[in-house]
Amino acid sequence: MDTISVLLLLLLAALGWFWFDSLRALEIARNMGKNICNRENLQFLDDTVANIGLALARDKTGRRVLRRTYHFLFTETGNTRLEGQLVLLGDKVESVTMEPYQIMS
Repeated sequence: MDTISVLLLLLLAALGWFWFDSLRALEIARNMGKNICNRENLQFLDDTVANIGLALARDKTGRRVLRRTYHFLFTETGNTRLEGQLVLLGDKVESVTMEPYQIMS
């Protein structure tokens, strides 16, 4: 096997890993967005999140991991569409921010 074939196989393996890791992170973010909305008595809209950012970062142990930022929509009354943002560091939730919403009693 020549060098170009080995490099091509390594590139394909890296792309495959990235694709499967991205799918796993997307599922984690979607479930977390759903759980946060359920906990706050909000409706998680469209049952999805969208990846809006990707960067390399270090976790608490100093390992380099991917920091992924996801956007999602929610509503408190059904009349408005409010935005939320969820940041994953590796496969752990780093932060969640949501637009201010009216608390219904």
